[in-house]
Parts: sequence; C-alpha cells; structure tokens
Amino acid sequence: MLALPYLLESEHICHIGPEGLFIGDRRAFPFEKRFEMCTSVEQVALALRHMVTQGGGPLQVAFTTLRFIAQEMLHGRVPYTVDELKRLVDLLVSARPTNTTMRRTLLSIFAEISPLVEEKVPREEFLGKVNQVVEGEEHAYDELYHHMGRLGSSLIEDGDVVLTTCFAEHTFLLSLAYARQDGKDVSVLVNETRPYLQGARLTYPSLREMGIEAHLITDGMGAHYLAQGKVRRYMTASDLVCMDGTVVNKVGTLANAIACSYYHVPYHAFSISPDPTKLGQEDIVMEERDGSEVLFCLGRETTVGGKALYPSFDIVPPSLVTGIVTPKGVLAPSDLARSFS
Repeated sequence: MLALPYLLESEHICHIGPEGLFIGDRRAFPFEKRFEMCTSVEQVALALRHMVTQGGGPLQVAFTTLRFIAQEMLHGRVPYTVDELKRLVDLLVSARPTNTTMRRTLLSIFAEISPLVEEKVPREEFLGKVNQVVEGEEHAYDELYHHMGRLGSSLIEDGDVVLTTCFAEHTFLLSLAYARQDGKDVSVLVNETRPYLQGARLTYPSLREMGIEAHLITDGMGAHYLAQGKVRRYMTASDLVCMDGTVVNKVGTLANAIACSYYHVPYHAFSISPDPTKLGQEDIVMEERDGSEVLFCLGRETTVGGKALYPSFDIVPPSLVTGIVTPKGVLAPSDLARSFS
C-alpha cells in the first residue's frame, strides 16, 4: 500500500503512553510536531471541541480512547459499569455533533462491548475484547480509505488541476497518490481555509511531503481560477452526507460548489459513511462555533476587537454535487438512498 504523510500515520493522530492519551496537535502543525496529553475522557472531549484534531482525526481519537477507557477500567481508575461506559461514549459523541460517522461507529461498538460489562466479565478479558474490536474497525477503515482512494483516482485525468477545501485526509490524498502511481500528472489548488488554516497548515504540507505539486490560494480565489478555466475538478471531504445527496463540509465549500456549477466543473465529495438516518437538510444538526475565533489567525488578532460570526460548516445541496465517492462506488446524489438505506 502507498505510504501516508506524517499527519495521517495513526500514531501521529493519537496514541496511548505511560502518562495518558496523546493527540497529535494539528493546531501547531507544520511549525511544531507536538501532542496534547489527556488523562481523562473529559479532557479528550475538550480537546476535540478545541480543534486539536479535526476531519477524520476525531474518529481515530475515539478508537484510541476506547482502548484507554478499557485500560482505566482495568486499573480501577474508571468505574467498571455500563452507565459509566455509556457516559464516556456520550462525551465523545457530543464533542463533534456534526461528525455522525464517529457517532454511529462509537454507538455500534458500545452495543457490542457493553454486554461484557453488564455480565462483569474479568476486566482483562474486557480489555482484550475492546482491543480486538477496535483493531478490526481500524483495519476495516484503512481498507476503505485505499479502496475509495482508487475510486477517486479513476476520476482524475492526466493534467488535471484539482481544487480542494480544508483537509480531506486519507481518501483525497490517496486518490492523488494512486493517480500519480498510474502515471497521471496532477496538481492541486489548496484553499487556506480560515480561520484555522487547515488547508495551509495540513493539506499543503502533506501534499508537498508526498511529492504532489500544489499551490496555496486564499479562500476567495477559487472562483477566480474556475473562471480562467484553470481548474478541471473540485474534490473535498464531507463531514456528513444525507440520503438525498446533501453534503456538509467546511464553510467555504458551498461558494466553490456554486462557482463549479456555473463554470461546468465537476464537484465530487468523499464520504466513507453516508448517514442513513439523515434524509436531508432538515435532519442536520449544524455546529456553530464561537465567532471570536474569526478575530484571530495563528493566535494573533487580525483586527481591533469587535464582533464576528463563525458558521463551521456549509450545507451543499445535491443539485451542486456531481457525485459522491463512497465504499459502494462513485454515486450520483439520487442513487445514495438506494445504496445506503
């Protein structure tokens, strides 16, 4: 399999050490490679809310946190009860409400492991079972990442310039890597992605590490290059995809999708797990972050106080989406419900 950049290696996303659980602090990358140490699930949930990691990162953190919980139960630092396990899982789920893939995966694992706690099996046996279940989930997701990367690469043509928004993580980066492995010449225009600059700090360095040509642009430049005919396709991740093909992704995605529609450029979103419980926009719970975050960039004020607004995500209607790359293939928005309901 193709090598992943530093940010996507599992031990750099999250790992357990002697002192606690360590989350790769993407707020500091690429200037520092540091970790946020957590000694409780409460601290993990707070780190997720504070954007220590984002995108697909919270799912890997959740997997590692389940291992951490089982270890804490083994050593008697966390009560070995179903109620406590449910409380801790709910803490993780509520930390990133828009990320329903993490929610559904965690609840599925909870349903599998909670009977063991109810039956009071030996704690060592419980730890072993949790590690086994989590390892299976991690392996399954790794396989899906590469499968979807190959699907995504099939959409990319030789000479393509691809526009992206935020940090699309495994599936998008693997699509580019597989396209290049197939001999295709490809380059990427990367939005900065204010206010946390995930595009500038995460996507752009990762592409450079992988040897893929990329140019950094500000968030408002996408339409400019689309108008000039310099973009062949638009590809992003998705935090949530509904059954009618509605896509939720980082704010700024909608503006580029509208411009792509106007200039007849295809837009594809990657979704490892479209949510069968979300039929359309009316079912979405959107995350609105503190507007004061917009008043800063890399920890420095960008203006002299005042008020700001920060809607974290855009809702992109299915009419603006060409296709969605899923484990079941590249699907038109209208075909999602048939495949995932």
